[in-house]
Amino acid sequence: MKYIKQINSFIPDGNQEENDKKIILDYINVFGDNVLTRENEIAHITSSGFILNKTFDKALMIHHNIYKTWAWTGGHADGDIDLLEIALKEANEETGLNNIIALNNEISTIDIIPVWGHIKNGKYVSTHLHLNISYILIADENEKLIMNEEETSGIKWISIDEIETHSNEPQLKKIYFKLIEKARKSIGD
Repeated sequence: MKYIKQINSFIPDGNQEENDKKIILDYINVFGDNVLTRENEIAHITSSGFILNKTFDKALMIHHNIYKTWAWTGGHADGDIDLLEIALKEANEETGLNNIIALNNEISTIDIIPVWGHIKNGKYVSTHLHLNISYILIADENEKLIMNEEETSGIKWISIDEIETHSNEPQLKKIYFKLIEKARKSIGD
């Protein structure tokens, strides 16, 4: 399957990514393609895009309605096996941008992210894990933004130096800074 090949080919950067990759592959081995759907209520695959401008000094972030914070774009696999396509599709749906490209076609980070119980569409969703695959995406900060009001209450370009003050999710901030560092390393910065 394409998503398993994508995860297998990912080269971890440190113990956290190495451990998370192993756990995700073990979980896939036990549950098979069920991890691609929300039917697996304990843990399922998600794919996120961290959108940077061309100079890597701003990130495009959305204000998430459920989590009440500025965050990256992304979503559930919902049966799709192409994780990069999921990240690109979600980035487009959540920002309105049509000209988003991946920095490269390889996974940028792998992380297991806890999602605390919450209400979505009037229904309680129990605490579970997102087996998250993320990509660094690039977009033109001058392209018109269109907010997806179903999921978000804001969208804007944020200076990399200000992400710390916009996000109230410590675990995600660590991932954002890891992605920024990887983006800068890709151009030899």
